[in-house]
Order: sequence, then structure tokens, then C-alpha cells
Amino acid sequence: MKDDKQHYHNGLEFNGNGTKQNGTQAKPNGAEMASELEDFLGDAHIGTSKDTPMRADAWDITAEEKIEGIAHHFGKIMDLLGLDRTDDSLSGTPLRVAKMYVNEVFQGLNPANKPVVRMFENKYGYGEMLVEKNITLHSYCEHHFVPILGVAHVAYISNGHVIGLSKINRIVRYFAKRPQVQERLTEQIARELKQVLQTEDIAVVIDAEHLCVSTRGIEDTGSSTVTAHYGGKFKEDKYKSEFLKHID
Repeated sequence: MKDDKQHYHNGLEFNGNGTKQNGTQAKPNGAEMASELEDFLGDAHIGTSKDTPMRADAWDITAEEKIEGIAHHFGKIMDLLGLDRTDDSLSGTPLRVAKMYVNEVFQGLNPANKPVVRMFENKYGYGEMLVEKNITLHSYCEHHFVPILGVAHVAYISNGHVIGLSKINRIVRYFAKRPQVQERLTEQIARELKQVLQTEDIAVVIDAEHLCVSTRGIEDTGSSTVTAHYGGKFKEDKYKSEFLKHID
């Protein structure tokens, strides 16, 4: 059993005396520690779970309190960058950003905004796959808080029930409107559709550009990222091939 004075941080192990496991002196300063970890991890996408990491007390304060707090701290960020917040163009920026975060681009963090979806009996007797493609997808990279822009393609095979087409778009939007990694976003959309439609026969493909790749770091403007989830019948080549043909 390891000494209980040892602790870990994102895979780097430290002893209670401030030394790394390999015996070298650890940097005691928090900012220096964060910098060292960033150098160690680079741009690696660290996986957590299929659920968005949320604090237990996330909803102990109101949306208005969140906006007030974010505006205050974002103003401090602007101050540290050396911006003059008395300028007419900048004076309202902290509040604008705070409202945008809470009410718009991260509204999917709030369970109250989850779309209400009703199922209907499949009275048409339609038994083939239903494909909704090129669904607009706007999300934010949780590593750098910059946009992820792309499209989602979704398909399902009815087990006797259907949902309104716009509800598929709303489910995609709900899970996209939060800090995300694309892999988790794909799984969350698929999981929700399986629960709503009560079937495993779900396919989800996302094709998106990450501005953390195109506007910083490598600054590659020509690439996109594709992720996919195939459930139930869509694991079979016949159905998967048909779905991919529809979205090509």
C-alpha cells in the first residue's frame, strides 16, 4: 500500500515532502505546478466519463448570481490582460460574456433546459431507418473554451414509436451547449436518443472543426474531427453502410 502522504495529480505522483516519486524536487508554487503539468500533458485530451463533470453544488446559486460572479471575474481577466475597461467598447464586455455563458453557449449545463420529448405511435408502419443529417452543431472545447463548429448526423430505426424531427435537433443542441469533448458529446447524444426512443438502434456521427486546433497551437485550418456511435442494428455492416451512404 502506498504511503498515505503520497498524492497524485493527473498522473504525476508526489510524496508528502514535495518531491516527485523519482526523487526530484517538486515545484511548490501552484502556478509553476500548473505550468509543469501543462508541459507534461501538452494538448492531450484527457478522458473522464460519459457524464459532464459537474460540481455537486452547481445549482446552489441562481443564474443571476452566476452571471454576476462570472462578470466580476471576467473583468479581472481583462484587467490582467491590460485592457482599459473604461473604454466605451469594453465597459460592458464582462456582463455580455457572463450572460452569453449562462444563457446561451453553456445553457445545456442546466438540466432545466433539457428538451421535453414526447413519443408517438408509429402509425405509418415505417420500418426503415430515419436519418436526420447536417444538424447544426455549435459547442465549446472544454480544454480551451473556444468553439467547436460542425454538423451531426443521426439515425434510428423505430421499435414502434417515433419522435418529432425537431426534437432530434434539440437533443443535439442541448448536449452541445456546454463545455465538451467531441467523443463525450457523441456518446451523450446517442445515450439520450436510446432512452427517449427505447431502442438500441441508434447511429450518431459528428464532423466538426475545433478552433483550439485551427486558431491556436498547430493552427491547422484544413482538418476536422469525426466521431461515431453505432448501436443495435447499426453495428451490422448492412445498416451501417446504408446510413453512411445517406450522409455522404
